[in-house]
Amino acid sequence: MSMYSLYLLVPLAPLAGSLLAGLLGKRLGRNGSHWVTTLGVAISFLASILVAQDVFAGHSFNGTVYTWLTTQNISLVVGFLIDPLTVTMMLVVTFVSLMVHIYTIGYMHEDPGYQRFFSYISLFTFSMLMLVMSNNFLQLFFGWEAVGLVSYLLIGFWYTRPTAIYANLKAFLVNRVGDMGFLLGIGLILAHFGSLDYVTVFQRAPLLAHDMLSLTGGTSVSLMTLVCILLFIGAMGKSAQMPLHVWLPDSMEGPTPISALIHAATMVTAGIFMVSRMSPLFELSETARVVVLVIGASTALFMAFLGIIQTDIKRVVAYSTLSQLGYMTVALGVSAYPIAIFHLGTHAFFKALLFLGAGSVIHAMHHEQDMRHMGGLRKYMPITYVTALVGSLALAGIPPFAGFFSKDAIIEAVRASHIPGADYAAFAVLAGVFITAFYSFRMLFMTFHGEPRMDHHTREHLHESPAVITIPLVLLAIPSVITGYLYMEPMVIGHYFGDAIQVLPGHGGLEDIRAHWHGVSEFIQEGVLSLPFWLALAGIASAAALYLKWTHVPALIQARLSGLYTVLDNKYYFDRFNEVFFAGGARCLGTGLWNVGDIKVIDGWLVNGSANLVGRLSQRLRRVQTGFIYHYAFIMIFGVFILMSLWFVKA
Repeated sequence: MSMYSLYLLVPLAPLAGSLLAGLLGKRLGRNGSHWVTTLGVAISFLASILVAQDVFAGHSFNGTVYTWLTTQNISLVVGFLIDPLTVTMMLVVTFVSLMVHIYTIGYMHEDPGYQRFFSYISLFTFSMLMLVMSNNFLQLFFGWEAVGLVSYLLIGFWYTRPTAIYANLKAFLVNRVGDMGFLLGIGLILAHFGSLDYVTVFQRAPLLAHDMLSLTGGTSVSLMTLVCILLFIGAMGKSAQMPLHVWLPDSMEGPTPISALIHAATMVTAGIFMVSRMSPLFELSETARVVVLVIGASTALFMAFLGIIQTDIKRVVAYSTLSQLGYMTVALGVSAYPIAIFHLGTHAFFKALLFLGAGSVIHAMHHEQDMRHMGGLRKYMPITYVTALVGSLALAGIPPFAGFFSKDAIIEAVRASHIPGADYAAFAVLAGVFITAFYSFRMLFMTFHGEPRMDHHTREHLHESPAVITIPLVLLAIPSVITGYLYMEPMVIGHYFGDAIQVLPGHGGLEDIRAHWHGVSEFIQEGVLSLPFWLALAGIASAAALYLKWTHVPALIQARLSGLYTVLDNKYYFDRFNEVFFAGGARCLGTGLWNVGDIKVIDGWLVNGSANLVGRLSQRLRRVQTGFIYHYAFIMIFGVFILMSLWFVKA
């Protein structure tokens, strides 16, 4: 099989599985549906491995697969760009998707929408692969919108729940806000660069680096800055950065497997991938990178605080995802794109592990998600406990687990950066280390340690999840341990990405990290002696003290800091502001247009008004129709008199 055929096989195999399960699900049955979709993703994963081997052997591909439309000098095509950045994303997406497919066989086995769910998650995999493999902005936008659509279908999968319908509409609408900025950015690129092809745009970018765009009011703005900020607005929607983050916590209404697939490893990282791919553009605008840095730092810090007070096990992991996406965005802001992708990869494994571990607990607890009704589960669910412990250690950044390497690399890159906002970002990511360790082990201790707090019936039926659920947990726990150690040097220090990512000399702290690099072992030794490691240990110790020993203290702290707790419980009132200002404003505008435009103008003036006018004129004119001949004769004589008078005046 040629490499070109393998390129096509990677996205088309999941698509074929999705179509078979979706259109022929009743004929295939439950077993047939999960076999065709899982097999499709497995083929895609194996093909991705072969493609990656070819790429790292020195080969790459950038070409057109299908020409959709040609107009004047612009061609709109479906094409693939296969390079180290692409294959890294392909491997992450297909591996995590394969684990989720296997896990879903056990988790959703009693759900009546079994075939439909497998069809959706395979379709999502196809959409995400089309996004990361694209070589032009048109296909990028197709994949971008397709993952948004499938996420809408998956979040609202249990469509009989009003909360699920609210959550999927919220996700869809918030992402439309970000996508509007994304589309405007692509429009500007087409208008000023004259092409939608990545390579062409990147080649022309330095020539347009100093171009200004005139706005209304006589003001002007850098074209490159405006393009990058508009593209980043799209990333803010997909990667859930403040203030477009509000959809992600509510999306936990969907089944747990999609939380791992969409909200840990794939869709939410699309924005991180896109900005990394656009590094030749972002490197030309410091203003845009400052915006990226500040928003990422704010998300990393403030979303971490919200994870502290959550009692729903999935929402703790959801806010953790928001915070970690903030870390990746911070790395993008300081031009450390390889580190952002490195953290994207390590995070994909341990966060998918935590989501699926939470799902295993929920499955055993008969769909109970409140951690206040759990406790003591480690003796009933040893495999789930050990894998959740691995995920928590990786998330907290404890060496030698994967999260330690990528998180410490981000912190070092921010410290070495001199871009405006770097000091604020350095504080945010350091404070986030303590908070992350605290909430991750708070979740672990409340769920698996202490005295059981569930009812007697639930406790009697507690047992470890079946192998079809625990095997994916073990397979995700392995890379959560080893990927940081294995890939730190090639991805961050070496030239793993080649020309796929461009960083201008003097930008960011990546050069500083490379200059002081003495090997992975030395990095671990320095990390153990550094502040982030001790902050992480302090966070774990604090969680142990409050949730294992002095369990009455959290309630006292909540009572003493009730004002702060209320602010956090209301999620900084972002949702309330959106409800009052945007939703309420839209309703007020709609009501006003209905009252004035519909009732008064259309119904009152145009429809009823014209009828009233005709009626009134008729009332007046009917008096002229008297039926008396002398009246008509008088009017005729009067009319002749008027006509003659006008004729004499003109004469």
